Amino acid sequence: MAGCDDEDVGGPDPVAELVRAARRAREHAQAVYSGFKVGAALETADGRIVTGCNIENASYGLTMCAERVAMFKALSEGHRAFIRIAIVADTDQPTPPCGACRQILWEFGGNLEVRLANLTEDKGTYRLDALLPLPFDRRLL
Repeated sequence: MAGCDDEDVGGPDPVAELVRAARRAREHAQAVYSGFKVGAALETADGRIVTGCNIENASYGLTMCAERVAMFKALSEGHRAFIRIAIVADTDQPTPPCGACRQILWEFGGNLEVRLANLTEDKGTYRLDALLPLPFDRRLL
């Protein structure tokens, strides 16, 4: 995988490959202010992996999280259905998506499986509805 390019989910364990892709994506993070690098890998319904990494900006509000980079990249490439996302950070505890990312993931991915991992091991698997139990979405508009 070059940069944060798409790839096919391959091998005998596609979930393990998804986590590996998130770990590789993390290496491209632009985290010069916080030093907190995050990688994400989103699996599409047709078996593709779309990755993202966090990209910080001196104007912190313009910073983009890895999960949103992956989702926006996938949407911009025409993907519309998703199965799961893996999120990797260098932490001992699971690092779940922030509130803004939870909202974006719900809006465009629905009740995704969310796999959390660090640099060496899985830290937990959740459904997005457990992380965002009362989402704001089109049903309320």
